[in-house]
Amino acid sequence: MCRSIRTLHNFDPPATDEEVHAAALQYVRKIMGGPRPSRVNRAAFERAVERVAGETRTLVDSLVTRAPSKNREVEAAKARARAARRRGPRP
Repeated sequence: MCRSIRTLHNFDPPATDEEVHAAALQYVRKIMGGPRPSRVNRAAFERAVERVAGETRTLVDSLVTRAPSKNREVEAAKARARAARRRGPRP
């Protein structure tokens, strides 16, 4: 899975439209195999991003869980700690 696509479900506050769009953009870029489309493929690319974002929003909004919502700041701190452990100490 693309590392830049973030989990959007079960966060407090809920995922914003910008986060959903960013995830859709990364997904379509991954499928396409490049960072941006050629001029001739631009309309198809943008259409795909909008459709994926719409379906992603529908999915995230309809998911149900009994788990307590995660705090974005706490989860970000955990991710930074994991990254620091992977990289090791920096001089």
